[in-house]
Amino acid sequence: MVTLSLPRIEERLREHRPTLLDSRPFQRQAAVAAILRESEDGPEVLFIKRAQRPGDIWSGHMAFPGGHRDPGDQDLGATAMRETQEEIGLDLSRHARLLGHLDHMDITPIGTQRRMLVVPYVFALEGELPRLQPNYEVAAVLWGSVPGMFHGHTLTRREMQVRGASMPFPGYDVQNELVWGLTYRMLHRFFSVLDPGWQGADD
Repeated sequence: MVTLSLPRIEERLREHRPTLLDSRPFQRQAAVAAILRESEDGPEVLFIKRAQRPGDIWSGHMAFPGGHRDPGDQDLGATAMRETQEEIGLDLSRHARLLGHLDHMDITPIGTQRRMLVVPYVFALEGELPRLQPNYEVAAVLWGSVPGMFHGHTLTRREMQVRGASMPFPGYDVQNELVWGLTYRMLHRFFSVLDPGWQGADD
């Protein structure tokens, strides 16, 4: 059985050689931060529940902190750190260390025809978690059990609204909220790095 501890996760990410994509064909670029911490029951990862906002295609969804790259961002790692600071008031340069990033993802968000390059970066908290200060984009901050998701203990399926229709989607239950869609796919990329033989539910 794979050991799910922060040292083991750091080792696996250090060994991982992520797939990189040429950014030129993409109309937009974005990055997210998967922020880990140790707990008595194994590592946990931080999620945000996005606030209900008209025009936001991810309104009300569970997600990792993150967003679109700004012209002033040095790279997508800087995007992930800036967005985390803006969304929940956590300065990753002071309170965490970067463990690595996952494969580049080529996505076309539902309801759009724009290709987007998305890169998930993985961080580990160091020291005590400072007081978080979510902004108007964030309704709540929640922690999910990495072992619970990795081993399928929190796997579920719920009806979700997509383009005005209700459809069943797989996801992970985190404090009665559903982690599904793009973030669900990112978690599976992460789990495949931790264990190349990992087999999860069909997307």
